[in-house]
Amino acid sequence: MDSTFELRNVTKVFDGITALNDVSLQVRDGEILALLGPNGSGKSTLLRILAFLEKPSKGEVYFQNEKVTDKSMLRMRLESTMIFQKTILFSTTVYNNVAYGLKIRKMPKDRVDEEVGRALRLARLEGFEGRQAKKLSGGEQQRVALARALALNTKLLLLDEPTANLDPKNVSIIEEVIAEANRELKTTIVMATHNMFQAKNLPNRIALINDGKIGEVGTPSEIFGRFSKTLASFAALENTFTGTAKLVGDGTTLVDVGNGVQIVATMQKSGSASVFVSPEDIILSKDLIASSARNVFKGRIIGVSDLGSIVKLQVDMGKRFVVQITKRSFNEMQLNVGSEVFMAFKASSVHLA
Repeated sequence: MDSTFELRNVTKVFDGITALNDVSLQVRDGEILALLGPNGSGKSTLLRILAFLEKPSKGEVYFQNEKVTDKSMLRMRLESTMIFQKTILFSTTVYNNVAYGLKIRKMPKDRVDEEVGRALRLARLEGFEGRQAKKLSGGEQQRVALARALALNTKLLLLDEPTANLDPKNVSIIEEVIAEANRELKTTIVMATHNMFQAKNLPNRIALINDGKIGEVGTPSEIFGRFSKTLASFAALENTFTGTAKLVGDGTTLVDVGNGVQIVATMQKSGSASVFVSPEDIILSKDLIASSARNVFKGRIIGVSDLGSIVKLQVDMGKRFVVQITKRSFNEMQLNVGSEVFMAFKASSVHLA
C-alpha cells in the first residue's frame, strides 16, 4: 500500500530534552492510524512534525514519496490540517469559523458555501451556521473545529486527543464523523489518544508510543489480542495490574493481582501476567445485580472526577479501579466519596499480557 507519510529515524530534541527518539513510522494512504500512549509520550510532537509545524532534529520525513525540505514545507503544509487538543475558535459565527481557511485560500463564495455546508453536515451541525461558536458546548465547539478542518479537504487530517474530557454523546458523534470522513472522503487520519477503548474500535492500525519511541505497530486486534508488554508498561493506563495467572478447569484464566483480588479472563495464560480492564467496560451499581459477568466485586468510592456529562470514579475494592459512568447515572444512584458500590465486568473484557 502507498504511504502518505513516512518518518525515517526521526529524532526531535527541545532544549536538551529528547521528545522523539529514532522514530520510523509509515502512514498508509487512506487509513486511520492511532498513536496510543500516555501523556508526555511524544504523541503531540510526532503530530506537529506530520503537520509540518516542527522540523526533526535528525532523520528524514517523506510526504507522498517526496522528501520534505525547508523549501517544500510551506507547499506541503497546505495538504495537512491539525486539530489541537484545546479547541481554538474565533469570536464569530460557526459559518465564519468553518469558512475561514477557504477564504484564506481565495475560494469563490459559491464554493465556500458548498464546502461549509458539506462540512457542517458531516459534523452533525446543520442549522448552526448563524450561532456564535464560542457560546456552544465544549463538544459542539470541538465539532466546529473538526468541520473547519474537513472543509479544507486536505489529504492528511491530524487529531490531538480529539475527544478528551467530552461527554459520551459528543464522543460518539466525533468518532462517527472521523470514521465517515475517512470512508467517504478517503482522508488519511492520524490521531493521538490515550483512550484505550477508542483505540480498540476506531483506527485501522495502532502505533504504541512511550518515552519518545515507537514500541509496536499493528491492527487493534493484533495489539490488544496479545495485550503486549509495551502496552502494559504504560504507567498512565488505568486499571492495569500485575499478578500470577493460572488456567482453570472451565478454560478460563484466573489472575491473582494481590490484596485478595482475583480476576477471571477468557484469554489463556499462566505464570506472570499483566491485566488491563477498560473503565468503560465496568458496570457499577449500588446493589448486587444478577449478571453473566464473571468478575463481581464490592468496594467503596474513594475519588470522584467530574468531567461534565461523564464522571470518573476511583473505587477501592482491594485494588484501586477507575470506573467511568454518565453524570445522570452518578446523580440517580446518589453516589459520592464513601459510597459502597458493586463493580462487574465480563471475563471477555479482561486483557492479559
